[in-house]
Amino acid sequence: MSEENVKTGGWRSNKWVRAAIPALLLHCSIGTVYCWSLFSQNIAEHIGFSKGAVEWAFSFAIFFLGMSAAFLGNFVEKDIHKSSLIATICFAAGMALTGLFIFLGGPGQSLHGSPVILIGIYFSYGFIMGIGLGTGYLSPVKTLMLWFKDRKGLATGLAVAGFGAAKAIASPIMESLQKNVGLYQMFWILAGVYFVMMFVGHLLLAKPAGWHEPQGKGEKPSIMATLKTKPIGNYIGIWLMFYINITCGLALISQEKMIVKCIGLAASAGIISTFSAIFNAGGRLGFSAWADTMKDRNTIYKLIFILSIAFTAIVMVTQGIKTGEGNTLLIILVIALIMVVNAGYGGGFSNVPTLLSDHYGMGSISAIHGITLSAWAFAGLTGNQVATLIVNNTGEFIERVDDGKISMVNPVGYQNVLYFTLALYVVALLLCLFLVRPTDKALEAKAAKKAAKQSA
Repeated sequence: MSEENVKTGGWRSNKWVRAAIPALLLHCSIGTVYCWSLFSQNIAEHIGFSKGAVEWAFSFAIFFLGMSAAFLGNFVEKDIHKSSLIATICFAAGMALTGLFIFLGGPGQSLHGSPVILIGIYFSYGFIMGIGLGTGYLSPVKTLMLWFKDRKGLATGLAVAGFGAAKAIASPIMESLQKNVGLYQMFWILAGVYFVMMFVGHLLLAKPAGWHEPQGKGEKPSIMATLKTKPIGNYIGIWLMFYINITCGLALISQEKMIVKCIGLAASAGIISTFSAIFNAGGRLGFSAWADTMKDRNTIYKLIFILSIAFTAIVMVTQGIKTGEGNTLLIILVIALIMVVNAGYGGGFSNVPTLLSDHYGMGSISAIHGITLSAWAFAGLTGNQVATLIVNNTGEFIERVDDGKISMVNPVGYQNVLYFTLALYVVALLLCLFLVRPTDKALEAKAAKKAAKQSA
């Protein structure tokens, strides 16, 4: 059943059934891509490669998420029913194939340690799943904004929060499956579970019956024509501040576990990770819902960057990561930084589609949003990689013993990552202030306020 033919009345015209629930089913499934760190080390040991080599699978997944969204945005715009089906098939198939290559590369198998296995995992988890991620991420967003016209931020925040919350929900399940069933078996089981969840979401997802999707040249301007309705610097500013927010978020989040060890909380790393995932999801929902009450959604980005700059600067000045162990105040400041960055990282995602719709309208929002997600693709290749480069080339690694296990940490290196993120956050704030223009709604409100003062 296509979205153009949704009948009116009953559950068929219920915005929760046709938009919110399917969006959550899709995003709670594909959001588990962020659980990669839970099994990347186990995969590396199982197939006979270094963790560094295996880590590229996650970077490729994020890269192809952004690029598939950018190139398939027009396709999603035309038919969310087909795009959500492609997302379902690609995500589940990619996960199942990842399990197959892990099985074929296991100890005792003829392909153990073979580059074929590593390339197969890159292709499965990175490329195929990446296409599922990009199309699955985009498919419900415009639909949500059409059903929830008065609370667009709340609606998109709810779905994107599902993407962020997926890690907190799936982590204990994945840990249990790895212990009780096995590594590659876990991928096969989850491939089946997520296929069912996403397929149900695909069946339910539909645009409102009254919405007419512009198709012809006379009805629908090109993407470039739409972007040119405002100075091109406006869009460049949005793209860059989105890219910077993701880059900084990934730079810190990728080192989160080791930072927690540096301040002496290794035993609580799991709890802190769960709370950071909750803040990530909460930022997606909270910041976007808050933006619904504002005249200009860009104000939310100003708040995100100001908070990120403030907490990063405090931890940088106090050397909290380097000297925080045993100091309660410094530990609190470092944990607060982790939570603030996670919340801002999530909030940056949820507010992009609504900010774009406020500037450029709903006609080509999926395509424009898709192009903007290319920032996510490039940030996926730079954020954690730059942080790793800084950690590996500054400071000094020292041994830490936690629960009888020896691990190497670099407190100075992790502290130095903050110099990189602080500089980028300052650039992002300047972009917010001087390059991204106020929305038409904000300008109208300002003009009305000025006219009211003059008449008084």
